[in-house]
Amino acid sequence: MDMDAWEILKQAGELERRGQEFALATVVWRQGPSSSQQGARAIITAEGELHGWIGGACAEPTVIREAQQVIAQSTPRLLLLGSPDQFGAAIPEGITVVPISCQSEGALEVYIEPVVPAPHLVIVGRSPMAHTLADLARALNWRTDLVAGEDFTAAAAHEGSMVIVATQGHGDEEAVEQAVAARPAYLGLVGSRRRGTAVLGYLADRGLPADQLDRVHVPAGLDLGHTTHQEIAVAILAELVQLRASGALAGTAGAASARKTPAALARNTAPPAPAGRVESAEAVDPVCGMTVAATAASHPLVHDGVTYYFCCTGCRRKFELDPAAYVTRETRC
Repeated sequence: MDMDAWEILKQAGELERRGQEFALATVVWRQGPSSSQQGARAIITAEGELHGWIGGACAEPTVIREAQQVIAQSTPRLLLLGSPDQFGAAIPEGITVVPISCQSEGALEVYIEPVVPAPHLVIVGRSPMAHTLADLARALNWRTDLVAGEDFTAAAAHEGSMVIVATQGHGDEEAVEQAVAARPAYLGLVGSRRRGTAVLGYLADRGLPADQLDRVHVPAGLDLGHTTHQEIAVAILAELVQLRASGALAGTAGAASARKTPAALARNTAPPAPAGRVESAEAVDPVCGMTVAATAASHPLVHDGVTYYFCCTGCRRKFELDPAAYVTRETRC
């Protein structure tokens, strides 16, 4: 493995530490000539940012688009990129073939896997309930930090974290104030409603914004009535699992996938738009059928009032020589 590939893995580790979802793409096979190499890796975020090198102008937009679908569906995918006549009928089951037309006439096989970091839970306090909650969360393989109230600061959490303040009267106000500053995806205070009203009222008097204080769950956890400290821990964990599964905790790992409705997933996997039409900043090369970004970098050409985009100058040149061969009846409408 070369140093560039190691750097990509280091970046992946940092994204995982921050609780960010992404996809890792690896070139497992190549047919020359190709600008990529076997073993090359790249990170693709849900927003479509690519870090690393997976191939040239033909492969990159395709890999980004497929990676975003992998992230949304949390399902890995093996891609075979190239001209269909390069492979014939001998394509193993389970491989997604994406036709691309590049002047290099190379081909790539790329494995794209989703990386969903474990949820990050910060428990503030040292009570028996806090220890029980930490043990339960770790049994789910959540990244769990148990921090004493006097040691807790906003730096211990981030926007994707879930924070439970269980100081139980020992510096509740200070702990909640620090937790609010971290703007976590979930912030819960263990205590009665009366105690919670007092704590939040004190912080409001100190000038903390009402919209941030309104996000504090008091009491934390599902309402099970009068229970033991073990059952309180179960109730808190159950609420967090429920909220994550429903996609209500924006920013936590897995929340984006949970919020995807069947209709949204169908849009992600829908066939490409007709040639020449631009939808969501994407277009289809009318010559080779490859989906490309509808930007100035994709060699735009206006024909009969319609702007067409191409994966390479070779496809653009073919279109210029004989537009009628590539303009379908639908694109003329």
